[in-house]
Amino acid sequence: MKFTPRSESTRQFIIETCAPVFNQKGFAGTSITDLEKVTKLSKGSIYGNFENKDAVAIAVFEYNLENKLGLIRRWEDRAATLKGKLLAHIHIHYPNAETLFTAGGCPIQNTAIEADDTHEILREKAAAGLIRWQKGMEKLIQEGISAGEFYMDTNPSETALHIISLIEGAAMTAKLTKDMSLAVTLLAIAEKTVEAISK
Repeated sequence: MKFTPRSESTRQFIIETCAPVFNQKGFAGTSITDLEKVTKLSKGSIYGNFENKDAVAIAVFEYNLENKLGLIRRWEDRAATLKGKLLAHIHIHYPNAETLFTAGGCPIQNTAIEADDTHEILREKAAAGLIRWQKGMEKLIQEGISAGEFYMDTNPSETALHIISLIEGAAMTAKLTKDMSLAVTLLAIAEKTVEAISK
C-alpha cells in the first residue's frame, strides 16, 4: 500500500527544517530526537508524513540538491557569455562568495562520502545529482564551442569532470585543513582550466 503523507505542507516544513541537520550530521549521525528538536514536532507527526528516517533523508537530499543546482543556475543567469556562465560554477564555491548553500557544504559530496558503502539509495541519489551537474556543465561547454567562445578541440565531458573534481576537491580540502587558502588555490586552477579552453 502506497504511503500517503498526512499533510503536504507539514511534510515540506519537515524537509526544509531538517535540511541543514542531515547535511551537517549525515544520515547515521541524525537521530529522530534531532528531528523532533529542530522541527518541534512529535515523532508521530514526523512519521505521519514520512514512512521512516530513510524517507526523510532522501527527501532532504533531493531538496538540498535542488537548492545547490538552482543557485548555480541563478549565478549562470547573471553572466552574459557562456564562458562567464561556466566560471559561475567555480565562483559560487569561493569561501567569500555570499551563497545560500545549506549549512554543511555540498550535499553531493557530504552524501557521497557517507553513503558510498552504507546507504545504496542515497548513494544513487548523490551519483545522479553529480551526473546532472556534469551534464549541465557539458552542455554549457558544447554551446560555447558552437558559439566560438571555446576551442573546437575541447572535450566537454573531460573538461566538466575536471572542473567539478577541482571544485569538490577544494571543498574537501577546506573542510579537512580549515585552510581556506588551499581551497582558493584549487578553485583558481579550475578557473585556469576555463581560460585554457577559451579563445
